[in-house]
Amino acid sequence: MTQLPASATPLSASTLASFTTTLSVPSYDRAGLTAGIVHFGVGGFHRAHQAMYLDRLLERGQARDWAILGVGVLPSDARMKRVMDSQDGLYTLVSKAPDGSQEARVVGSIIGFLLAPEDPEAVIEAIAAPTVRIVSMTITEGGYCIDPVTGVVDPDHPTLRADLRPGAVPTTVFGLVTEALARRRRRGLPGLTVMSCDNIQGNGDTARSVFSAFAQLRDPDLAAWIEQEVTFPNSMVDRITPVTRDEDREHIAADFRVSDAWPVVCEDFEQWVLEDHFAQGRPAWEDAGVQLVDDVEPYELMKLRLLNASHQALCYPGYLAGYRLVHQVCQNADFARYLLNYMEREATPTLRPVPGVDLDAYRHQLISRFSNAAVRDTVPRLCAESSDRIPKWLVPVIRDNLEAGRSIRYGAAIIASWTRYAEGTDEAGEYIEVVDRLRDQVTAAALRSRTDPLSFLRQKDLFLDLVEQPVFVKSYLEALDTLHTKGAAALVAGLAD
Repeated sequence: MTQLPASATPLSASTLASFTTTLSVPSYDRAGLTAGIVHFGVGGFHRAHQAMYLDRLLERGQARDWAILGVGVLPSDARMKRVMDSQDGLYTLVSKAPDGSQEARVVGSIIGFLLAPEDPEAVIEAIAAPTVRIVSMTITEGGYCIDPVTGVVDPDHPTLRADLRPGAVPTTVFGLVTEALARRRRRGLPGLTVMSCDNIQGNGDTARSVFSAFAQLRDPDLAAWIEQEVTFPNSMVDRITPVTRDEDREHIAADFRVSDAWPVVCEDFEQWVLEDHFAQGRPAWEDAGVQLVDDVEPYELMKLRLLNASHQALCYPGYLAGYRLVHQVCQNADFARYLLNYMEREATPTLRPVPGVDLDAYRHQLISRFSNAAVRDTVPRLCAESSDRIPKWLVPVIRDNLEAGRSIRYGAAIIASWTRYAEGTDEAGEYIEVVDRLRDQVTAAALRSRTDPLSFLRQKDLFLDLVEQPVFVKSYLEALDTLHTKGAAALVAGLAD
């Protein structure tokens, strides 16, 4: 990590007052806050999104019994714990607009951080506390122990099975929370709400299915109690939040004179659409800009199939064409037209009407957001963990269009681009670090595509029966041949008509 300016003051509760002339800081008394929410997965997105919304309410004098207690379940979360402990849970959030303007605030809604591998008992007892009424999660698309295509819980998943062994100390979110729920039941306490904030269609329904399956394997009576006492609202969350870089720390130190070990930089756009289904109440999130609705599905499909799938549409050919920053890709006229074509011709026809949303304006707004040079989102970030993303975000679009007899040309090109990217070298022959839980599998299948063009599609755990769909296969092979013979830029130019 680079050296920050000596004039920058380390961020903590004791130094907070010194920053009032350079950036916005909490005016509320954090000492009297009570944790009503336990959150798993305290990363950049959570701190740019859910924690930010709660900070707004606290600034209004509301939600003082709804502060957040963060939890990390991976050994790698020890770094976040060190930072959050040293900064008393405080961090700097900087939102950047396309015109280069920025707003910065110190967020104070997180009042503690527990590391489950270090003290699982503390995590369990925190959730079992009567004051806690919501457990929220941003544990990534791959964190739910489900089949990536079918969405069915894998009861033989090794991490779930390990937590189900007699006398086992829980290590997963599901084991920790279920044990806490068992204690609440024994103590005569009510249930709570489990609120998934991950980019999965029906994220609340998915969370319910995993918790229910886990509890059923552990204790059917407990599973029945959870069915009655615990709610799992669906939600749609949206804010582009790149990984924090050393340059971000340096700029924040120079601009605001604050030394923050782990600030968050994000775009100025934000959206949270949430099903209003809570077991023991909730903060007045509607006062902070959250949309509380009865049916989240139209909004989540809009976001998953237009924004998230478009990220996959741009990242593989963008990387192969030599781009490393997202805004550079989208400032290329061919790429922008290609993305709009995918959204207009293939994604949008699979959507239901979205209340209050002009989809044409939304599509063009996405191009503007992707083109935000101030955010400096990276192409490799979007390329990571594709085996968890493509089956959830793109494959359903392709299948819907196949069933309806509509175009699948763009979806086929995106998967072909993933195939070429997964080979592990770009068009200049440079090594690509493929970051994926199935890296060995997808890379081997991609390399075989040079002599066996359909080998990548034969991964039925990712694509189900797409390899058996002649219309799709024809478009896929045409796109793959273009990638191998002419390159990604030529493929995109041909799709930008």
